[in-house]
Amino acid sequence: MAPPGKRHRAQSTKIQVIKRRFTKFQTNYLTTEFARRLVFDPSLLWVSAILLLVGELFVNVLVIQRIPYTEIDWIAYMQEVEGVVNGTWDYSKLKGDTGPLVYPAGFVYLFTILYHLTNSGKNIRLAQYMFCGIYLITLALVFRIYSKSRKIPPYMLVFICCTSYRIHSIYVLRLFNDPVAMMFLYCSINLFMDGHWTLGSVFYSFAVSIKMNILLFAPALLLAYIASQGIYGTLKQLSICAGLQILLGAPFLLANPVAYLVGSFNLGRVFLFEWTVNWRFLPEKTFVHPGFHVILLLLHLVLLAIFAKPWFRYMKSFAKLQPTGVGMVSQLFLLPLFTANLIGVAFSRSLHYQFYVWYFHSLPYLLWSTPYSIWLRLCILGFIEMCWNTFPSTYESSGILHVCHILIICGIFWRRHPTKDLNIDIKKEK
Repeated sequence: MAPPGKRHRAQSTKIQVIKRRFTKFQTNYLTTEFARRLVFDPSLLWVSAILLLVGELFVNVLVIQRIPYTEIDWIAYMQEVEGVVNGTWDYSKLKGDTGPLVYPAGFVYLFTILYHLTNSGKNIRLAQYMFCGIYLITLALVFRIYSKSRKIPPYMLVFICCTSYRIHSIYVLRLFNDPVAMMFLYCSINLFMDGHWTLGSVFYSFAVSIKMNILLFAPALLLAYIASQGIYGTLKQLSICAGLQILLGAPFLLANPVAYLVGSFNLGRVFLFEWTVNWRFLPEKTFVHPGFHVILLLLHLVLLAIFAKPWFRYMKSFAKLQPTGVGMVSQLFLLPLFTANLIGVAFSRSLHYQFYVWYFHSLPYLLWSTPYSIWLRLCILGFIEMCWNTFPSTYESSGILHVCHILIICGIFWRRHPTKDLNIDIKKEK
């Protein structure tokens, strides 16, 4: 046993160590400067991300418990996959209350799992909690993208989480398949950012097999393949994507190949005018006219061609700088991907309300890639949210939505040479 004097000195030393640590903690973190950094410094975005993920868990539980579920497509999904459960592999015979099955095979397999887990789709509350999990996983993947790229300030995460009733509704009150596809898409983007190209291609192709809107990212991803993998590597990645589609679709292709290909990859499907968010100001005859669809496709291709050169330059720089391990390099990869998707959304033949998830989580990134002031960026974001929350859509809401899309695309085009500034930032971060 130590003498009393020695014990006293040891206790005194411990107290001094605790005091020094507390003083150091107070100096480093309990300051207005650190509080300001938590709000504005992209390098500390992960702190806000963790807090908001916890908060979103409680918010979604509250939404599920307090707000009535609205049936739109869930029962139809269950009816469509029930045919497969009963042994029907002919796509032409798979139908639901809303019509024939129009999604690829990945959708069938995934929603068959949900069918079994939710007592043939009857346990809606359990399905809602599963979609709550999908929402939280998607948020975590998006937050990781933002944290690694260091593009947007942390306070924008609050806008992503707290300002959109429509998004929460799409996930936990409507149970659409669009959020599921986007979850796998964001997972693939994270893998690509980390250099896991093959695994990223697998997740990307699986996302396509749930819903085809994921193909809107394909033009930029193809350039990324060429820039980083070369011709041989690109052929390998494309083979992986195509091979997975063939593997997933094999039972349906063997049963009725024409029905599967026409039904699940129907690029000419005509949408109902009553649900359109973006073309309400057009006469219905114009909306359904094939000539209008051709014009939109041509405009889409023209814009892709205009952006192709700067995108390829970004991707070559990304391939060159990715081995440095600096997260900011991912900005060169993300901007072409998100812009390609935005262009596809802007020239879509029709946007339904659930399609908002196609680009909602990428909007802050896109806006922070423009030369506009913070207030204009926030105004554009607010107007877009207003348009998607206007039901039914009006001439004004559709027109404003197009104006916002055009402003973002023009802003990105005007600021299409960011590599010099990014190189400077990378040197500073090193």
